[in-house]
This record gives sequence, C-alpha cells and structure tokens, in this order.
Amino acid sequence: MNHTPPVPDAGSTTPGTMLSIAHGPAAEPTRVLARFEEWTRRAPRSAAVIDGARTWTYQELDTAAADVAAALRDRVRPGDLVGVCLDRSTALVVTAVALARLGAVYLPLGPRPGERRTQAVTEDLDVACLIGDPGVLPEGHRTGEHFPLPLPTDGVNAPSAVVAAFAASGRGTRRAPEGALYAVLTSGSTGRPKAVAVAEASLSVALDWYRAETGLAPGDRQSLLIGVAFDPHLLELWAALTSGAALVPAPDDTRWDAQVLTDWWRDTQVTVSVAATPTVEPLLDRPWPTGLRLRHLFVGGDRMRRRPGPDVTATVHNAYGPAEATVVTTTHAMRSTDAQAGEQSPPPIGTPLPGVTVVVTDHDGRPVARGQDGELRIGGHCLALGYLDPELTAHRFTAPPEEPALPAIDRLYRTGDRVRMGADGCLEFLGRLDDQVKISGVRIEPAEVEAAFEQDPRVRSAVVTVLRDSSGHARLVAHVRPADGTESGAGDLIAAVRAWLPEQAVPAAVRIVDGYPLDANGKVDRIALVAQAQAHGAVPEAVVGTDDLTDASPTEQLVLTAVRDLLGRPGTGLDDNFTDVGGTSVVAARLLVVVERATGVRPRARDLLRSTDLRAFAALLDQRRTPHPAGA
Repeated sequence: MNHTPPVPDAGSTTPGTMLSIAHGPAAEPTRVLARFEEWTRRAPRSAAVIDGARTWTYQELDTAAADVAAALRDRVRPGDLVGVCLDRSTALVVTAVALARLGAVYLPLGPRPGERRTQAVTEDLDVACLIGDPGVLPEGHRTGEHFPLPLPTDGVNAPSAVVAAFAASGRGTRRAPEGALYAVLTSGSTGRPKAVAVAEASLSVALDWYRAETGLAPGDRQSLLIGVAFDPHLLELWAALTSGAALVPAPDDTRWDAQVLTDWWRDTQVTVSVAATPTVEPLLDRPWPTGLRLRHLFVGGDRMRRRPGPDVTATVHNAYGPAEATVVTTTHAMRSTDAQAGEQSPPPIGTPLPGVTVVVTDHDGRPVARGQDGELRIGGHCLALGYLDPELTAHRFTAPPEEPALPAIDRLYRTGDRVRMGADGCLEFLGRLDDQVKISGVRIEPAEVEAAFEQDPRVRSAVVTVLRDSSGHARLVAHVRPADGTESGAGDLIAAVRAWLPEQAVPAAVRIVDGYPLDANGKVDRIALVAQAQAHGAVPEAVVGTDDLTDASPTEQLVLTAVRDLLGRPGTGLDDNFTDVGGTSVVAARLLVVVERATGVRPRARDLLRSTDLRAFAALLDQRRTPHPAGA
C-alpha cells in the first residue's frame, strides 16, 4: 500500500511558476508504547522477538521489561537520559520498552562506543546512568556504582552481563526537552557529538505510515539490522512491537557481507527489512536471491546509484531522512514491474510521508521554482523537539517563509542537503551544501574528525579532506601537522582517534605535513590538499608497503590489489592488517565480493577480521581452494 501523492502548493515568483513546496497526506500523532501494550493484551503468546534459537512472546517481553523498569524506578526519573551500550538483541528490546515505560529518554550509544566519545557525552549531557556490559563503559562509570539488571543474556549479540552504571563523578548539565522518547547523537563540528531529541508523537507518525506501507502484521518478521547508534533501528524495533509482528535481531556478520545478509533473510524468513544503502548495493549487481520471503526492503543512509532490476521480488524503498526529522521523511518505492527497473541511474528520494512538508529554498530561505536546485527544509509532525543545545536548535530549526504561508507549520529544519523538486513534487538528491559528507551511510563533519586529532598533544593542527574514487565512494584523509618536537606515525595517530570517533569517521589515511597550502583569502586551500593527497596516493611514507607484487602468489596479488584499489591506498602491503589501514565494514563487504568472483571461495567477514594481516587472509583463501587428497 502506497501513501497518496503529496499535495503541491502553487505559488509564483512569476505568473504560472510553481514553487518547490509539497505536503504529504494529513496525519495525526498516535501512541507508541500503548500500541505495544495493546498487542500484549490481544496476542500474549505471539512471537515478539526471535533471537537465535530463543523466541520471546509478547507476554514474556512485557514481563521482562516490567522487571527492568521496577529495578530502575528508584534511580531513574521521567525525563532522565539513559545511555544504552547494547547491541541488537533481546536485551536491547527489553531495555527500550522498560525506559519508555519509565518515561526515561533512551539514548543509544552502540555496543562498543569509543571510551573518550562516551566520556564526552556524559560530561556534556545530564546522563542518569549507562546500561551495558561493565567492560565497555568509560572509566568514570567503571569505578562508580553498578546495579545488576535482569536482562536476557542469550541470543545473538547478547551481552554476558548488564549493569546500570552510575558515575562516581558529576554529570553534565544538558537535559532532554520535556516529552522526549529518545535522543540520538549526530556529528558535531566541535569534536563533541551533539544530541537531538525526538518525541513519541513524531515517531508514531512514521510508524503509522510504515505499517500502512508494508502491511506489517502478526505472522510477519521484521529485521533488527541497523547499527544501534543510528536512529533507523528505532523504526525497526517499534514497527514490529506496535504491529504484532516478530522482531529478528541480526548477527554482526550481516552488516559486512551481502551474501551473509541474504542467507540470513532466507534462514530467518524475514518479510520486512531496513538496511544501509552500501550493504544493499552489491545485491543489486547480481541476480536477486531466490527463496526469500522479503516483501519490503527500505534502503537509506547514502545515495543509491542504480535502480533494482526486474528480478527483484521485494518492493525496494529509497528512503531519505535526517535524525532531526525522525528517521524518514521522503521515500520512493521501486518494483520489478516499473518501466525504469534496472536502470543504471540514481532513483529519486521521493515524496513526503504523511504529516511531512518539504520546501526547497534559496540561501535566504525563500522557496525556489520547481526544477531549480536549493536547500531542502523539512517541517511537520516529523520534526524532532530539537538539539539538547538550545543555541544550535535555534540555528537549524528556523521560521517558515512568510510567503507563501504554510498552514500549521511553525518551523522548518535546515538539512544542508541540495535537492531539486520535479513538477510532480518528487525530490532528487544532489549532495551536500556544506562540508558534511556521507561515509558508509553516516553523516560525518570533517571538523569533528579534525577536532578528534587535535585532542592529541602530538598534533598541532589537522585538516580533513574527502577523496572520491571513480564510482563516487568517499573516503576521508587527514592532513596532520605535528606539534613541535614530537614524532608520531600515522598508525599511532589513527589508533588514538578511534577512541573518539565512530568507525565510519576514522580516516582511511593520514598524511604528515609541514604546513597547508592557502588560498587567496588566506584560508586552507582544501582543493590543493586533495590534489596533493591524490598525487601522493594519500599514504604517508610511514605506512608505505615494501613488498614486491612480482614475488607475491596469485592469491596475494588478488587480495592486495583489491584492498589497494578499494581503499585508494597504493602503499598498502601484505603485512598490513585490514582494519589498521582503514578497512571498514563497507569496504570489507566489497572486498569479499571481489574475492568470491575471482576465486569461487566465499569467505566470511570474520575470516578477514581475524586474520593478522592480508598475507594470512590470502593463505586462508588458498587453503580453502586446495582440494584435500582422498582419505586425508
């Protein structure tokens, strides 16, 4: 079921000109937690979570959440921020329901948050406690009071033990605004992440649309696949629990390997799924897998570069939406019967969801004519309450234009994204207006990465630029000017910033420089820096490989050439570790596809990650290719 087309607003700068304004169908907020409780009453024995070999019914899940809420009630008050350091698991689902029941604000940090990053969050924000395995908590919470929680410890990605950890030191000052259901971190230019808070009403509108669009109902299985630090996992989690469907947490391998993902879809009989664009794209380059029950696949986080082919049996939705506008605000549905199926061209990001208004504006916030480029601004029920920093909220959430009037719209969120609206109200994504960049589907501000480097006393200054390969994939390069009298290698600097940054924000390479080229205005000439990085292969001398490919085995040559090409680092050597030279989950997925096509061997992501270096990974491939003698 598709939502009805957006209602266009006719306005004009000249007679007959239609402005770039579109409204989704009307919508009214509902309740989220109440819908889950309704399903618990209606179908208490229905499957709520299928976590590996263990199935939790709605009644069991409700009871477990009540137990956790009771354990926290004396220490966690309504409106308190609670940082959650758990992975996709039943324990995460129980925690989300328990915090909603308490009226606390769910702040997902992911299962392995960088210690310094987490410390910065707890210093800035008034976080009542952190929930997670004691071993992943920052020092201030490792030494504070620990309160064991009765959370499940079985299933995929399950924690071995879970505590509510209360810091021994003081807490930050910023609290969530009244009425917040959850808050998520987004990239911040100061080097410290910024948090945006979302109300239950805003999430409810997105959930109502999602259920109508997919027909999600009892008997369906909804994936829990997106990384917990990112807000789309909340759409997955609550969509299942508010529809009577079963939620299926995904093992970690599924986000690294497209083949593993499709096998998991098939084995678990998932019918509706949400996945990051870079994870899905390799699937669209090969015949669509058979035997899937998957009806709907929502793809987002990065620009799609092609349309699904006519053999794709699921409806694929190209979804767009910043965290500041509650996960998803526009979508474009693609089916195998479409005339444009299989075209090697980016699909549009579509039309607005119910309750969403989209406006394409010029620099001064005035709507532009249809067909003209401009900045996308978003309004309506979808908008977040704002950042936990009031000044930042005032800067990014602005008043709507005076002309033409937008009824019931009192503010618009400035996305910083450049788009174009067609005559039919459909939006085409064109890129960013500012320095933000998407890396593996995650918005990254280079300034945040620069600030992370500059926390290191060995670094005088850092400038981060973006390099793109021929297919348009982006990677970060840090140009670091060392502090006087210090010596440090690129590897040491990369290791230090990992504690501050999410995986996608860690640069693929570090260049040690004496200074920076300047433009005519005396500012750093980033274009010249990019040219320098390209000329030098974006690899510092300290990590240039010394191996000779002529002495490498055919498999070693295959692996090394593929890694160098995917990372854009021609100096990578066989003795380098994949993650140490900038390998990420998305690069790993692409590497595994290359290896399988060339060798017929389908390695798993864990084979790559557990290898000490690329030479060992190549040896493992050779071992699997070599037939064993009879009787061996």
